[in-house]
Amino acid sequence: MKLLTPLLSIFLLFMAFPLAAQEIAILKYNGGGDWYSNPTALPNLIRFCNENIGTAITEKPETVEAGSINIFQYPFLHMTGHGNVVFSKEDAENLRTYLLSGGFLHIDDNYGMEPYLRKELGKVFPNRELEELGKDHRIFKQEYNFPEGLPKIHEHDGKRPQALGIFNENRLILLFTFESDLGDGWEDPAVHNDPEDAREKALQMGANIISYAFKN
Repeated sequence: MKLLTPLLSIFLLFMAFPLAAQEIAILKYNGGGDWYSNPTALPNLIRFCNENIGTAITEKPETVEAGSINIFQYPFLHMTGHGNVVFSKEDAENLRTYLLSGGFLHIDDNYGMEPYLRKELGKVFPNRELEELGKDHRIFKQEYNFPEGLPKIHEHDGKRPQALGIFNENRLILLFTFESDLGDGWEDPAVHNDPEDAREKALQMGANIISYAFKN
């Protein structure tokens, strides 16, 4: 569907969010990156949240395209992948309107996405930079306490995990989790054979993110 005017998008956003107050969608993007990776991750996280923090989210999330007006039906978008990301001008404008109007985007680097993503986020917010969240940010103690900040789930390059964000009027509207790979920890146990404690940390941190997005 073609991008609508920002004003109409905002109107549809405020009309749609109360009808789907706790729903999540997977963000599909162009560029060849595997936006569809970790197919069991989000359903498992949603199930964990519904069972442990009182949410009532549909367990099978829908997929929406970055440039579609359909993103305004969902207060929470999740994006992941390993490779290239490309936002058209229309995609960037649509995402910017969505986020500034109350939406939330969580981007989880599944390994290899970071350099492409940073470039494309410059189209969405040309005058804003990703900022690292301090360990005292409320997202690390929303439902479960993470005094050291973002947990490390997969080693990858062995770098420390980082939670990076973009804010609007002191509210976190976009979260980029890097060198952590929460999504791998959300997947079915047999997919990556992660230890149970690592999976538990990943699910708890994911629950914190979802709780923050819906309550703040």
